[in-house]
Amino acid sequence: MDSLNYKAILTVTFTLFAIIDIIGSIPILISMKNKIGGIREFKVTVIAGSLMILFLFLGEPILNVLGLDVKSFAVAGSIVIFILGMEMVLGVEFFKSDGDVKASTLVPLAFPLIAGSGTLTTIMSLKANYKEVTILIAILLNLLIIYMVLKSLTSLAKLLGPSGLIAIRKFFGVILLAIAIKIFASNAAGLFQHIQ
Repeated sequence: MDSLNYKAILTVTFTLFAIIDIIGSIPILISMKNKIGGIREFKVTVIAGSLMILFLFLGEPILNVLGLDVKSFAVAGSIVIFILGMEMVLGVEFFKSDGDVKASTLVPLAFPLIAGSGTLTTIMSLKANYKEVTILIAILLNLLIIYMVLKSLTSLAKLLGPSGLIAIRKFFGVILLAIAIKIFASNAAGLFQHIQ
């Protein structure tokens, strides 16, 4: 394994692509863009990418310094994802818009929507089976896709139309709820055992 393992890069890239689910996030991204009056595509991509790369190299030590473990981090992220899913399905607003594009760039766009707890914990767990350089390349490839999707939101909104957007938004809201419940269920049990 002196040279890069392209099969491994492809596997990790598709794994992260599925976890990040930028395509599934299109309805909520369009909704956020309309709510806050715009998205700083490059900045969102850079912040999300920085979080992923930071967790690739320093994930567990950072959580340890804060006195947290991976499970508690994942549970906290799952709650935020659950609230976002509820917004999409019910059409209610939990994250109140302050009209500040700068603030919304970090939360909830870069984190937890793109670089969420699922993505960050997946990156940390992939280190057990793959080289750091392989994961790094996979992260960069996904960031390219994320940036292209963010730049194309207006075109995608026109393509889908208002009724298509509502239908897809509700469908992916349910998907988001399911992902949140799955992350919560797979990590909460371990937390409650620690408490007992």
